[in-house]
Amino acid sequence: MDFLITALLIVLLFVLLGSGLWIGLSLLGVAWLGMELFTSRPVGDAMAVTVWGSLSSWTLTALPLFVWTGEILFRTRLSEDMFKGLAPWLSRIPGRLLHTNIIGCTIFAAVSGSSAATCATIGKMTLPELSRRGYPEDMTVGTLAGAGTLGLLIPPSIIMIVYGVSADVSITRLFIAGVVPGLLLAGLFMGYTIVWSLLHPDRIPPPDPAMTFAQKLHASRNLIPVVGLVGLVLGSIYVGIATATEAAALGVVGALGLSWIQGSMNARVFAQSLMGATRLYCMIAFILAGASFLTLAMGYIGLPRDLAEFIAGLGLTQLWLLFWLMVFYIVLGCFLDGISMVVLTMGVILPTIVKADIDLVWFGIFIVLVVEMAQITPPVGFNLFVLQGMTKKEITWIARVSMPLFGLMVVAVALVYFFPALVTWLPAHMR
Repeated sequence: MDFLITALLIVLLFVLLGSGLWIGLSLLGVAWLGMELFTSRPVGDAMAVTVWGSLSSWTLTALPLFVWTGEILFRTRLSEDMFKGLAPWLSRIPGRLLHTNIIGCTIFAAVSGSSAATCATIGKMTLPELSRRGYPEDMTVGTLAGAGTLGLLIPPSIIMIVYGVSADVSITRLFIAGVVPGLLLAGLFMGYTIVWSLLHPDRIPPPDPAMTFAQKLHASRNLIPVVGLVGLVLGSIYVGIATATEAAALGVVGALGLSWIQGSMNARVFAQSLMGATRLYCMIAFILAGASFLTLAMGYIGLPRDLAEFIAGLGLTQLWLLFWLMVFYIVLGCFLDGISMVVLTMGVILPTIVKADIDLVWFGIFIVLVVEMAQITPPVGFNLFVLQGMTKKEITWIARVSMPLFGLMVVAVALVYFFPALVTWLPAHMR
């Protein structure tokens, strides 16, 4: 009976989401209906307590700060300077300036925390330049769509904060755990670009005029501000002098200071970045509140217990459990954004993960990798939306040219499963 009730509520949720109703309102509405009709718990006080508790967590303070850091960088010259600093070093590598998408996203991800912000910021400076130089549009857009997802994996990461709050896991440990898998995924993307370029040499424009080593070093001065900001944020966490929230505050102060020194910060840009961060965080907070209340409602109905018992009764090994969870999240990602996926399912999935004796920090990185895939799967792929707005291409075309990068994410999931030390080694050695 519980499964029937749950199925009806899930169908109702997808109907509401498909109607265009706000995700937060859809979650709250389905949770309210479920508790009102199928439990004896008074709904009003349960909603008030749950919503307040989900939004008043001190840990969650890091989220709007990292969002604001990304908004500041998006609107100032700091992001544009990265292209000038990277381009001279890539002219002799197969694929040449196509790698600016991947390396630029890797660097920007370390101060942004948002996949969409990373994709939009790097795309704003690389797409026009690569098009002007004659690079193939399918590879330009495909590598950008895939590399933009690194904004979720390379710390600081908004989705890691959401997972850490939902699963009661140390956000600092999650941040440190994401470093090696993030670099691994960036390396896979670059390796694919190199192989593709060697197979299609006629589609890669000739290199720019050669520069001396001294000239390259001089151009690299443009990387100093952003790399310094990365070192400030991640270094303060890794050496143990700042929590994730304190590092987020350092990121905001550093981004404001650097943009002011460069002369790209003024009252208008400051106000736009602050309002942009406020709007994005309010959307995320509304989703978090609705998902927390839905998790509570599902708990009273009995779904987490029944699902955990059902999966345990199947006798699945860890490998098959994780395989079917990956399939489940990929399908779910066709309809929901990453944050909604995490907060909607954690209350149901976590008891099963704990019972299967899977490390919750490792599982957090697994979830982030799978959610990354959802960023480039239609119809609800945030990076696809961003690139559609920037290129005016059909979303199906963007999804198709992104598929090789999707396959590499599957490879990354397999690697972290068979070599879990890729995730667990750094957190085990942090101070």
